[in-house]
Amino acid sequence: MNWRKSSFSQSSGNCVEVRQDLNALRDSKNPAGPALSADLPQLLATIKSGKLHH
Repeated sequence: MNWRKSSFSQSSGNCVEVRQDLNALRDSKNPAGPALSADLPQLLATIKSGKLHH
C-alpha cells in the first residue's frame, strides 16, 4: 500500500503520512513503526461536526 506525506509537512521532518486508501496514519520518521488505523474520512467528518468530545 502506498503512503503520502501531508501537504502541511514541515521541513523539520515532523510529518504525518496517510495511507492511499485513507484508512491509516503513521509518523513519517518511523515508517516501520505502528500506524493508527481508522476510517479517516468518517473520523474527520465527526471532528468537523463537533460531535467528538474529550
